[in-house]
Amino acid sequence: MKVLLVFAHPEPQSLSASLRDVATRELEAAGHEVRVSDLYAMGWKSQIDRADFPALGSDERLLPIAASKNAFSAATLTDDVKAEVDKLLWGDALILQFPLWWFAMPAILKGWVDRVYAYGFAYGVGEHSDKRWGDRYGEGTLAGKRAMLIVTAGGWEEHYGPRGVNGPIDDLLFPINHGILFYPGYDVLPPFVTYSTDRFNEECFETAARHLRERMRTLETVEPIPYRRQNGGDYHIPTMELRAGLEAASTSGFRLHVRQFAEAGSGLS
Repeated sequence: MKVLLVFAHPEPQSLSASLRDVATRELEAAGHEVRVSDLYAMGWKSQIDRADFPALGSDERLLPIAASKNAFSAATLTDDVKAEVDKLLWGDALILQFPLWWFAMPAILKGWVDRVYAYGFAYGVGEHSDKRWGDRYGEGTLAGKRAMLIVTAGGWEEHYGPRGVNGPIDDLLFPINHGILFYPGYDVLPPFVTYSTDRFNEECFETAARHLRERMRTLETVEPIPYRRQNGGDYHIPTMELRAGLEAASTSGFRLHVRQFAEAGSGLS
């Protein structure tokens, strides 16, 4: 496989960087080709502004969606953005690696998504009608590829458990897994999360590294999260509301958009 790892941590000697090296070495040892976009080392520009759209007239109002659409269709995206788009098209798999800062990804990584996910590339793709609302949520430009998160969190694992004060980790990562990765078509793999990272010692690192190596060995085979496909029949179009009766009685929130095990053999999509 060809794997793109987008890395977001400012310290080259961080735990995150050490885990990145573990992951890349294991992937390469298995015969995969790996490219790394180290956003801090690259000096990645986070914010979208007029500089992203050199073809935009000085007297024109900046409307980011329209500007992104025009720049992508006219091949006038900036060179740094074009390079990352090409990497996404090159890769069979995408790994986003970051520390969990204030319950989200670092701003530099969000800025990478904002700028690289151009209109016509990652969104605004496909037919929009009363029968189909675009190629997204399981379809789209990046369909058929795999993606996953490698995340480090300072809190205890229990803090992110089903009754943890920080909220369940699957809920915190849902906007990224479902909204950033599944939206343009990726098959999204379960995340690899390391907890209590500010209390790490050598023994903790060796344990985390061993588990990460095991996950990298299964990158091609692990079952993705069974998110419901938008155009698979589970949602009313164009309101995009889940049809009644598809979920288990106790299911609510983000879990509504994940097929339950009981559904897997029922013929429901």
